[in-house]
Amino acid sequence: MLGTFVNIFRVPDLRNKILFTIALLCIYRIGFFIPVPGFDSGKIQQASDQRDTDSPLGRAADYLQMFTGGTLSKSSLFGLGIMPYISASIILMLLGEVLPALKKLRQEGQTGHKKIQEYTRYLTVPLCLIQSLMYMKMFAGGEYVYPGMKVQAIVMGVFGMTTGTLFLMWLGEQIDEYGIGNGISLIIMAGILSRMPWAIMQVWEHTELRVGVEPGEYGIETIIFLVAAFVFVVAGAILITQGQRRIPIQQAKQMRGHRMYGGARHYLPLRVNHGGVMPIIFASSLMMFPPIVFDQLKKIPNLSERTLNVMSQIAEAFGPTAFTYNVVFVTMIFLFAYFWTTVQFQPKDMAKNLRDRGSFIPGLRPGHRTAEYLETVMIRITFFGAAFLAIIAVVPSLVSQLLGVPFAVASFLGGTGLLIVVSVSLDLVQRIEANLIMRNYEGFGDSKVKGAFR
Repeated sequence: MLGTFVNIFRVPDLRNKILFTIALLCIYRIGFFIPVPGFDSGKIQQASDQRDTDSPLGRAADYLQMFTGGTLSKSSLFGLGIMPYISASIILMLLGEVLPALKKLRQEGQTGHKKIQEYTRYLTVPLCLIQSLMYMKMFAGGEYVYPGMKVQAIVMGVFGMTTGTLFLMWLGEQIDEYGIGNGISLIIMAGILSRMPWAIMQVWEHTELRVGVEPGEYGIETIIFLVAAFVFVVAGAILITQGQRRIPIQQAKQMRGHRMYGGARHYLPLRVNHGGVMPIIFASSLMMFPPIVFDQLKKIPNLSERTLNVMSQIAEAFGPTAFTYNVVFVTMIFLFAYFWTTVQFQPKDMAKNLRDRGSFIPGLRPGHRTAEYLETVMIRITFFGAAFLAIIAVVPSLVSQLLGVPFAVASFLGGTGLLIVVSVSLDLVQRIEANLIMRNYEGFGDSKVKGAFR
């Protein structure tokens, strides 16, 4: 393993790509310390530290910060993170299943992909303007604006935060072209990992290395459990992310002149977790709305005591540690897992492509029967992928409730952030390993591939 890391820096091209990627990620993190003109970032930071993190709005803000790469605790140019670009990508991806023009572009290969990327950039701008305007209006009404600069602060804030998100989008594209790895995914992962030192310090400050500690402190058994749970969950996330169902594919034999061509046997890999992290993102986003809505409705004046009690019970039922919340959360993860698989996986198109290339699944007729079989297999393996996502999603709530660990700390034991870090890290390792093997160096695995291509 140590030799592999040494080999990385022996290859000039790979070394330059890695150093270039690290430099751009450092620029991304430095941008969080550039405040928006007109706002007192110190007061905003103080108000953020004093806010109720257990309230619905507090949990929504923490979740938004966790997987977007942004931060609402500082009035910085990169406060929105990369979320508007992600939202634009998801919107166009879903519209591609409805609008024939976008669907046709997706089928045009690289040319259509570049056109869709261009539309994504255009759609990102209005989304940035809307989100930054809401963010500025939220702080402009308080004491966070310097005297006499309310209008100027809002205008400069909207323009600055929109420009900041577009700059992050440009950084991601530069990493895609000149660096290594997926730029947008690496930016999100960097934002998630930047919170890990804070979480470790929170645990360390409340740790007592003895048995039988007081409530609110973490003893030896709790620390051992947290470390073991983290290792177990990460190993499971790697296993399910890499898990595949390999469908055998037989290529038809063809006679050309006096020679027989074809007849090769290969496999069609179907991912167990085809939807990736998107089902958890969609389910978590929707589950944030009921407690926020009912929490705001309770503030309506002249409500009867009975109505307030009903709203309070509903809001408590949708708390992150409530049984009702977790049951509905798991159900929505399953629904979105199947929905995302339906959107992404097209068995009819896949069966058509196999037939056009002269390939078939042994024992099945090409065409409609092959499409039915692929759809059936995908439905079955999606169930197991969704079940794993559901387990990962509820682990932070269970740890927080049973051990008394803050939810922001327990979120590193599962959920969206962990899956994003694992999937992006695996993709980065695979790309580095591919570059090493291509240049006759050993990868991260145990197989001896040195000199295999000589």
